[in-house]
Amino acid sequence: MASDPAAEYPPELSRLPPGRHGLPRDFVVHNQRERLIAGLAEAVAEKGYGGTTIADVTRHAAVSRRTFYEHFDGKDECFVAAFDTVTEQLRERVDAAYEAEDDWPAQIIAAIEEMLAFLASEPNLARLAIVEALVAGPVVVERYDAAVQTFLPYLRAGREGRPKAVLDHLSDSTEEALVGGMVSLISRRIVAGQTDELEALGPDLVEFTLAPYLGNEEAAQLARG
Repeated sequence: MASDPAAEYPPELSRLPPGRHGLPRDFVVHNQRERLIAGLAEAVAEKGYGGTTIADVTRHAAVSRRTFYEHFDGKDECFVAAFDTVTEQLRERVDAAYEAEDDWPAQIIAAIEEMLAFLASEPNLARLAIVEALVAGPVVVERYDAAVQTFLPYLRAGREGRPKAVLDHLSDSTEEALVGGMVSLISRRIVAGQTDELEALGPDLVEFTLAPYLGNEEAAQLARG
């Protein structure tokens, strides 16, 4: 007996009951949209963005092609919606972890740990947002760049109260370079099929990120502490 492609989805993404289920229209629409986003993430993880078709998305989402076009004009629009959903969730979690701590080094450590934990727990979404977004067309690349920019203020806060000697060796692009380096390391693990091991990168990313502001020795102590 063939398995139900929606059976493994979380409750909020599960198949709706057939026929007259009596659910409000806005709930049904939201449910279908979320399933399509999840279906896209699964299809892209399986075939890559270029190889994914709308038929792949609807198969994973367990909805009809007609339903797909009720929500999205095409694969590109669905991908944008998926990317926006992932980055919004990631930003909310990172921000909450950051704000829960009092001093800046602890805030950065908490933010990095939360980011890695989220990506490790959602391998399909991690691949979509970190790897496939860069090959999904100019609209998504623009959103990718914009998403990166939203994380820079967390790092720029590390400049506050630092000695002039420290600030003098920080270039205007230090924060962008740090985020770019983190993304590169994370991306390589995802491409290698090691998404579930991302949390092991935590100490290295913490040391790499804190070193320009605190110095190598203190950054290493905090990272391994």
